[in-house]
Amino acid sequence: MNTPQSVPTTRRSFLRTTATAAGAATLAGTLDLSRSAHAAGSDVLRVGMIGCGGRNTGAGAQALKADRGTRLVAMCDIFLDRVHNARYAIRTELEKAGRAEQVQVPNDACFTGLKAYQEVIENSDVVCIANAAKFHPFHAMAAIKAGKHVFVEKPHGIDPRGIKLLQAAIDLAREKGLSLVSGLHSRYHPGYQETVNRIHDGAIGDVISIEENFLRAPYGVTQRKEGLTELQWQFSTQYHFRWLSGDDVPQSLVHNMDRARWVLGEKVPVHCHGLGGRSSMVEPIYGDVFDHHSVVYHFPDGVRVYALCRTTTGCYDESSSIILGSKGQASVTGCRIWGENSWRWQPTSGDPHDVDPYQIEHDRLFASIRSGKPVNNGNYMAPSTLTTVMGQLSCYTGKGISWEEINASDYFHAPAPEDCHDGMEPPTVPGPNGSYPVPVPGQTRMI
Repeated sequence: MNTPQSVPTTRRSFLRTTATAAGAATLAGTLDLSRSAHAAGSDVLRVGMIGCGGRNTGAGAQALKADRGTRLVAMCDIFLDRVHNARYAIRTELEKAGRAEQVQVPNDACFTGLKAYQEVIENSDVVCIANAAKFHPFHAMAAIKAGKHVFVEKPHGIDPRGIKLLQAAIDLAREKGLSLVSGLHSRYHPGYQETVNRIHDGAIGDVISIEENFLRAPYGVTQRKEGLTELQWQFSTQYHFRWLSGDDVPQSLVHNMDRARWVLGEKVPVHCHGLGGRSSMVEPIYGDVFDHHSVVYHFPDGVRVYALCRTTTGCYDESSSIILGSKGQASVTGCRIWGENSWRWQPTSGDPHDVDPYQIEHDRLFASIRSGKPVNNGNYMAPSTLTTVMGQLSCYTGKGISWEEINASDYFHAPAPEDCHDGMEPPTVPGPNGSYPVPVPGQTRMI
């Protein structure tokens, strides 16, 4: 069965094409329960952005391209220059399509600070969330409570407490008839969909094991700018601090593990054990995250998933999802099967819009709002993210963790999102050698 799915292009790239005017006009005539999240007396959908880094800059442009009736009206970030840069980039991109009028963000709608999300939610009908992942479930819940539709980037939480809040937000969105779309874009890629469908139909026989790789050099590395406080510095390079990003298993392998769970019929792991640490990325600019992780997930029916991620320089790189079956193998990301039923997917359209999951997920979001038929990706958002949180904490502690244990846990990376405020002291600071302390497997306790 097809479920809404996705393909990676470039995480930070914009999509070139737009939703057709005819399609938008047709959908605009079918508004019903989604009208409660519109500007009063208008069919305009006001879009707000929480976070103005590269990913949400892309998401903001994609949201506007998905529907000619959208208007970007509010933006926030910790840093005002990011807000202004994102506004400029989105307007420039929309100008190429002759649609610059969709960017309507005056300076007084550019907000900063840890409470600025409230202003964006208040002024918007649809909220795009892609900031430090620590805040994703907290901000998603705030938007849904306020009756707003939500797009939220992965990971959808970084600890067990956050995933519980996420699940509550998923349930509330369903209750309110609001759309909640996930940035786990693999689910929206037509080639991945067809590959997974063929696996489900038996093209490679029984799934025996899965190999997941996300191996690359460090990403998002920035030099510390003069004048930044310690808190500002950590937010400026948030991928490298555990309390903000959750580290690389939730950040990167969440895509892989979401694909693995999809292939396995949305099953969840029974148990996992992980290994991880820091080998060479130890300078202060790399914060307090590990630079390599390996997690073995035990799924029902004896299937094991071997998941590897690494962010070190000068090493072998690979991004892949390889499924080993009793009659052949499949590459989900390569849209290919080989063995008894060899096959390779080819797009039927030459339009890149039709195969770009980053654009498709926004197309589906806004179509659902216009039709009054909300889409909710909660069936995979929460369990796929919790699967990676489970693996990450196993790497940190050196302990095996069961699905029952991770679900029962209320552990969170302190401080809680609701307790964070401008000017606070960050929960970690450099040690005497200038580097930040990291977990010690076998000694650190979290679960």
